[in-house]
Amino acid sequence: MTDLSYVRTQEVPHEAPPAATTGLVGWIRENLFSSIPNAILTLFGAYLIYLLVPPILDFAFFSAIYEGVDREACLAEGGGHVGACWPFVEAKLGQYIYGRYPLEERWRIDLTGFLFLILLVPALIPNAPFKNINVILLLGAFPLAAIILLTGGAFVIPVWLWALTVIIFAGVVGLALMPVFAGQGTVSDSKGALLAIAGAFIIVALIYGVLSYDFGLIAVETPLWGGIMLTLVIAVTGIVASLPIGIMLALGRRSDMPVVKMISIIFIEFWRGVPLVTVLFMSSVVLPLFLPEGVTFDKLLRALIGVALFASAYMAEVVRGGLQAIPKGQYEGAMALGLRFWEMMGLIVLPQALKLVIPGIVNTFIGLFKDTTLVLIIGLFDLLGMIQLSFTDAKWSTPVTSHTGYLFAAIFYFIFCFGMSRYSIYMEERLHTGHKR
Repeated sequence: MTDLSYVRTQEVPHEAPPAATTGLVGWIRENLFSSIPNAILTLFGAYLIYLLVPPILDFAFFSAIYEGVDREACLAEGGGHVGACWPFVEAKLGQYIYGRYPLEERWRIDLTGFLFLILLVPALIPNAPFKNINVILLLGAFPLAAIILLTGGAFVIPVWLWALTVIIFAGVVGLALMPVFAGQGTVSDSKGALLAIAGAFIIVALIYGVLSYDFGLIAVETPLWGGIMLTLVIAVTGIVASLPIGIMLALGRRSDMPVVKMISIIFIEFWRGVPLVTVLFMSSVVLPLFLPEGVTFDKLLRALIGVALFASAYMAEVVRGGLQAIPKGQYEGAMALGLRFWEMMGLIVLPQALKLVIPGIVNTFIGLFKDTTLVLIIGLFDLLGMIQLSFTDAKWSTPVTSHTGYLFAAIFYFIFCFGMSRYSIYMEERLHTGHKR
């Protein structure tokens, strides 16, 4: 009987994959035409792009006016079509950036922006050297320097604020010593907490001293602030303040202590149930009515506090979602290692929870950045407010002036929001390596 078995002694030569599954054609087939519904949506999207993009590009670039000194350059000759009037934006660019800040003092805004950039960029680079020092300077020293540069410093710290600070720190000391008074510990057990409290009090006292020192700068009132500068001040303050406050509120809402949990829930639900417009209006108009006679707060400061508290409530719910997504075994494992609550949260739970909710955190940041335009209702002229104010200049009054101004605002907000979105995607892909398949 003949043996018909065959054993291959050489591998089959590798062949290139089908052309329809690789390259640009393969990407199009997989992402745009993978099914009939996707193909219909792709064609519909292409039709919308055909309808919207060419007119926008024509207005913004192809038919735009790039040179001129007044409205005559941006008027249509013989009833023709005229695009964006970019000389108008160029003429008003100083107002759009600095608002009504005095011309001779605008170098202070430039210096503040430069310091912010050289500290922010290394902080956003994961492997940048001296990361800890950079973050301390960005979150600690820079805000103090920015306040002095932008306002002029030389603040008069009222006596009641000093008294309130002392009372708060005295209360914190009392809480730290409570176990001692209850017979559940000794003074040596609370030594670390007392030293931290004393250090924090010294830092606050030094901050008050620096703010009250006269550096020889001319005082610039906040009603003169405006434009991109004011937009960034409000957005950065709200973003920086909302994350730590939101984390504390999220932890408080999940706390086993009834009082802490109740206070956190009331705070979150109250601020989430009130529109930001109402918050700004209340902080600007109603709040001064409840203050003691002679006690006043700057309008911008009231707006900053309102925006920060409003964003913190939304941030708290985003962080709480991340905390609930962490398996219970992570908590049990941390407690089995003997970690205390704050050690468990800081070393085990929060790093994992924040990684999971990076999209939600950045989404809140982007929403807050765009909501800064609402401060116009309380008389603060951010970028959008300065653009609308510039429309009243009869020298540049044309049918396309307002369209050009709003187009400039749209480009500005898109660049910043898209940049935050792309950076969040980068960090999500970098940190979520444990969830990849």
